[in-house]
Amino acid sequence: MAEDGRTGPDAADFPARRAPKARDLRELDRDVVRCRACPRLVAWREEAGRVKRKAFLDWDYWAKPVPGLGPPDAGLAIVGLAPAAHGGNRTGRMFTGDRSGDVLFAALHAVGLASQPTSVTRDDGLELYGVRIAAPVHCAPPANKPTPEERSTCRPWLARELELLRPTLRAVVVLGAFGWQALLPVLAEAGWQVGRPRPGFGHGAHVELAGPAGEPALHLLGCYHVSQHNVFTGRLTPAMLREVLAHGAELAGIDHTGP
Repeated sequence: MAEDGRTGPDAADFPARRAPKARDLRELDRDVVRCRACPRLVAWREEAGRVKRKAFLDWDYWAKPVPGLGPPDAGLAIVGLAPAAHGGNRTGRMFTGDRSGDVLFAALHAVGLASQPTSVTRDDGLELYGVRIAAPVHCAPPANKPTPEERSTCRPWLARELELLRPTLRAVVVLGAFGWQALLPVLAEAGWQVGRPRPGFGHGAHVELAGPAGEPALHLLGCYHVSQHNVFTGRLTPAMLREVLAHGAELAGIDHTGP
């Protein structure tokens, strides 16, 4: 059936209708990239691609939603916030092309979860080992602050991503309180026992969530976000980040020594 203005990527319910139909992560990622459900985010990401930073004037910006990154059988997921206007929104890959990504991928490489310590472009050869990077919001938001409505509209993509990872997923490292708050309802709806009151975010927080009958538990780990502010002020050090990632890999049963 052909899509129209009410059913196509511009429709507000496009994520809710399309995400559950994705048969695998490749199909899900294709649909994510097509999404135009949030007018404010569409306008901002495309404006950032036109009004470029001086350092990136020769770049052809991606300026679309940024899909997840990593293998379909990951045992560990990393959940962040949203792409940066001149990082992921420029390169088309999560945490790629900005200082937050520099910190994250250096740590992933140091603990054996990435093939190289840098992530510069989509075709730079980077591979992740047993790790999938996801986000509650797939478009770069103004001032890095998506609205609650935008987060809710985007939620079906994350829900389906975790559902497709479910056979192998054993641990999740959440970067920042926003990602933690966005993730808990998704996990609860998927059948993991989040409980009341819901567990609070904190760096180093570790919560074990019982799964539905017969399914393994899911380990939820908190980590301060790899934002420039957190890193520059020392709130999050590379050693602190490596420790959480290594712990997540261990809980997920990943042999984090490379391929």
